[in-house]
Amino acid sequence: MYTYSLPQWLAFFYLYCFFGWIFESSYVSLKEHRFVNRGFLRLPMLPLYGSGAVMMLWVSLPVQDNLFLVYISGVIAATALEYVTGYVMERLFKVRYWDYSNQKFQIHGYICLSSSIAWGFLTIFMTEIIHQPVSELVLSIPSYSLNLSLILLTALFAADAYESTKEALALGQALEAMTKMKEEIEEIQAKILVLKEEAADHASLVRAEAVHRLYEMKLEAEEKLSAAKEETREHLEEIRENTKERLSQLTLQLEDAQKRRKALHSGTGLRRFYRKGLLQGNPGAASSRFSEALKELRDMLEQGE
Repeated sequence: MYTYSLPQWLAFFYLYCFFGWIFESSYVSLKEHRFVNRGFLRLPMLPLYGSGAVMMLWVSLPVQDNLFLVYISGVIAATALEYVTGYVMERLFKVRYWDYSNQKFQIHGYICLSSSIAWGFLTIFMTEIIHQPVSELVLSIPSYSLNLSLILLTALFAADAYESTKEALALGQALEAMTKMKEEIEEIQAKILVLKEEAADHASLVRAEAVHRLYEMKLEAEEKLSAAKEETREHLEEIRENTKERLSQLTLQLEDAQKRRKALHSGTGLRRFYRKGLLQGNPGAASSRFSEALKELRDMLEQGE
């Protein structure tokens, strides 16, 4: 049975976070043909792997002498953790930071059969091969040095997690706002088009009515003909002015909406660093509700804007 102190368990968590980052970053970097700092954090750590490793160690304790049960316990525990983490993150951040929707035998895109099978084998690999040397390494570190290192590492981890969470929330809000802005822009553009069509139709109708009235008045008197021409001219001028004013207002609304939407793309310093990291570090991230906005941000990132 594992008998470790709380600082030692915390050390295992950070080490397995780091090992998970190495594995995921290597795999995704080879797949993308470029280096990818994989994960939610900017530090070389994947908390899902650290949490999963600690959970695997705990759930395998009662059955550690039976490899089959170790495998099953790892499959169940890691799959449950992956599903809950994916579900909560998408609800909070409006983005799915991993997506198994294109895999066979998947559930809501958060988990899939192939991943669950891999978790089981990883549990055996970790408990039977990896953990022993890792445990010996941690246990060999003097308590003072271990505690001091953990304090510094926890401070960095907490700061990074805070900034990453804050930017992930801001990114989700930006995606939602960008989508609403796009809908607003499209609505204004549609109104402008309808207004132009209505103005053209109205002017044609007025001219047709004027021709008819002119024909009737021409039969009555030359004076009334002149008055009808003036009345028609004033009516058309009034239509033009009203249309021009409404068109000007809609154009200003359109420009304002476009400026506000463009402002959502901007970001400098730390915020831009974390947003860039979130998008680049999670190339498989997806959003069913805000897919177009997410794609637009990715495209701008690739263009260096």
